[in-house]
Amino acid sequence: MTEHARDAGAPGGGRRGVLRAGAAVTATGIGAALGCGLLAGCGSTGSPSATGSARAATDPTRPSDPARNGPPTSRAPSPGSAARPGPAPRRFPGLPEQITHGPRDRPQVALTFHGHGDPATAKALLTEAEKAGAKVTVLAVGGWLDEHPALARRVLDGGHDLGNHTLRHLDINDMSEADAYAEITGCADRLRRLTGSIGTWFRPSRARTATPLVARLAHRAGYPHVLSYDVDSLDFTSPGAPAVTRTIATEVRAGSVVSLHFGYADTVAALPAVLQELERRGLRAVTTTELLT
Repeated sequence: MTEHARDAGAPGGGRRGVLRAGAAVTATGIGAALGCGLLAGCGSTGSPSATGSARAATDPTRPSDPARNGPPTSRAPSPGSAARPGPAPRRFPGLPEQITHGPRDRPQVALTFHGHGDPATAKALLTEAEKAGAKVTVLAVGGWLDEHPALARRVLDGGHDLGNHTLRHLDINDMSEADAYAEITGCADRLRRLTGSIGTWFRPSRARTATPLVARLAHRAGYPHVLSYDVDSLDFTSPGAPAVTRTIATEVRAGSVVSLHFGYADTVAALPAVLQELERRGLRAVTTTELLT
């Protein structure tokens, strides 16, 4: 099962294992997670919640004709954002248009998070990663940024990568050209207003890889590559923290790009054990940019 079959993903659907909107991740829950071993001893902390409402289909940033609209033009961050703009997308010569993993000969992996859901889990996950000296990649949903704009700068200030996971987290591969382009540029516009950059990466919503059309539209919007992954943690199915950890431990290897999600308590509970297992194997969690550089 993929994220896209189970995680209706558009922020707003209540599911088992997602924290209730506004609920905090307690220090007790994090402490219990830190004490968990790799394969046993962790219980799910999940309780149902909403992940926020979907954006309306009509959006003032939607281009009327994508064929006549090029990449979003750069402009200065809004007055409320930090003066230093976030990193821009980079082209990595020799790498494919759709990237699933990095070099297999360096002891590094990229933990990538789909950015939506309760902001409490996002902050808890970022804090846990930083305590362990790990850096991650966050692919943010545009509607989520509308609701929690401060999280864009929080990600960047922590030294993490920030990218684009479409405006409303719908099935982008099944959209018309105009609608798909609007999903990409709608999120890019929000990232640019908040950080001065359209973000470093684009990942399609409800799909592991982009169709050729969506990949072309992402390139037109300013993203040289589409970021996929080779390890699916399946955390969106709320299987319990030990199962999330086992899945990653079984499949991860040097160069892996791991798919994870904000908004799920199992992910928060599993992260310390995941990081401990990576350290035990001599693998370091870095941003996707660092993984590929």
